[in-house]
Amino acid sequence: MLPVAEFELLVENALRRIPARFRRRMNNVAIVVEPEPPRPDLLGLYQGRPLATRSVFEAFPMPDKITIFQGPHERLSRTREQLEQMVADTVWHEIAHHFGMDEAMVRRAERRRERKRG
Repeated sequence: MLPVAEFELLVENALRRIPARFRRRMNNVAIVVEPEPPRPDLLGLYQGRPLATRSVFEAFPMPDKITIFQGPHERLSRTREQLEQMVADTVWHEIAHHFGMDEAMVRRAERRRERKRG
């Protein structure tokens, strides 16, 4: 298992891969690393209110939270390269939820991304 600080660096690098036009709109989002998920089938978890559902009339909302779970990423990846890509894909997936995409929409977008990576 990687030291937590090293895994957090992978998450930071994945966040840098998100286009700047999206990162700029992520003003009130905490991205954290936890060792294990509450359910065994999770790699990441978005908790919050998606931007697409918010109103300009809302008071100051609590920060949204994106959690990336270290343990399952490391167990599912065989190489460092595979781990880095899996973390990047998970970060992208959870950020897509922040922008209002439901699970079906995210999965369709992931398939398109995968075809482009080819």
